[in-house]
Amino acid sequence: MIKPPAKLNRCISYADDELHIFRSYLRWMCLDQSSLWTALMSWSMFLLFAVVVPATSHFLLACPSCDAKHSRPYDAVVQLSLSSVAALSFLCLTKFVKKYGLRRFLFFDKLCDVSETVRSNYTWQLNRSLKILSVFVVPCIIAESAYKIWWYASGASQIPFLGNVYVSDAVACIMELLSWLYRITVIFLVCVLFRLICQLQILRLQDFATVFHMDSDVASVLSEHLRIRRHMRIISHRFRGFILGALMLVTGSQFACLLITTKYTRDVNVYKAGELALCSMTLLSALSVLLRSATKITHKAQAITGLASKWHACATLDSFDGVGEGETPPTQISHERLYPTVGTDGESEADDAGDEEDDIDNTKFIPSYAYSTISYQKRQALVNYFENNKAGITVFGFMLDRSTLHTIFGIELSLVLWLLGKTIGIS
Repeated sequence: MIKPPAKLNRCISYADDELHIFRSYLRWMCLDQSSLWTALMSWSMFLLFAVVVPATSHFLLACPSCDAKHSRPYDAVVQLSLSSVAALSFLCLTKFVKKYGLRRFLFFDKLCDVSETVRSNYTWQLNRSLKILSVFVVPCIIAESAYKIWWYASGASQIPFLGNVYVSDAVACIMELLSWLYRITVIFLVCVLFRLICQLQILRLQDFATVFHMDSDVASVLSEHLRIRRHMRIISHRFRGFILGALMLVTGSQFACLLITTKYTRDVNVYKAGELALCSMTLLSALSVLLRSATKITHKAQAITGLASKWHACATLDSFDGVGEGETPPTQISHERLYPTVGTDGESEADDAGDEEDDIDNTKFIPSYAYSTISYQKRQALVNYFENNKAGITVFGFMLDRSTLHTIFGIELSLVLWLLGKTIGIS
């Protein structure tokens, strides 16, 4: 039997490494599948909260005899939308962690090749990711809790349960809230992990951009960029199915919401469609995290091309200063030449451009370190390489940059605004 290469083996994680807090969180959420027992527990919790509880809630609490405020005509769309996206997220997360291991999946095994600044910032981003996850999950579950508590408390006499009505309502309400919490946490967890991995590549690109501000060798610059492009291809290959699936499911969910809320027989109000609006905003927020992270890393990767072109232009201009027409520039000692910062109107700017200035490709000139050690042909070849090998996140060959996402965001935004207008009366 032929064994796979060692580099393709699952990366082993250790209990006392940087990921022990994150690993504890996965165990607490019953998403850890490192052993047979935890895998059985994980799948059991998924089937319970993503399949059994939503189905039971829909069929047993349909409440056709309830009054207008307690009827749930849109519950099927809500449950199917959340459960389908949660199932996609759970299956992808299970595949990633089981196949690669948590360290390799989060690219911690590649941190030995990066600078100390990138390592420390990436560890900080990992610790911050759980806070970002709570920023999305906590408001959603608070809004859902308020709605469910009102629904059960005000309609206890109408909800079809046997036995003690108050105990039955309390158990049903808790199970529904746990189901909501589980599903939205799984959805946002995969999105936040994708954002975290993209942040690593952004940190690497920012660190890579510093090579144009020092005396660097073209071969080393090219080698490092090839390594970054390879990691971006790996990220694109791993997440392309999830990104495309999430985009299709969320878009289909929004179209279904529009179809059922625009029927002339539907009486749409916040009591009936409150959960529908909350479900739509939750799914669209998760999709926005995905697309924004992909767009940001693509924008940073493509900014390297402009930076390299500016570096080449500054080095070429400086090498010909003081040389007459038709003369060849003599060999000079590399030195730093300071240029003023110029704005779009050609005038010098002493103040900082703030957030409107890109941190990689800004309007500041680059001190020419390279003209005496790197030939014009090598610099030109490097710029040609950047122009013809654009890096970024792709989905089956389609680059997820800002121009590609304009249409997607326009469609999704128009759908959610139309839905909000129907549910809470925004004009």
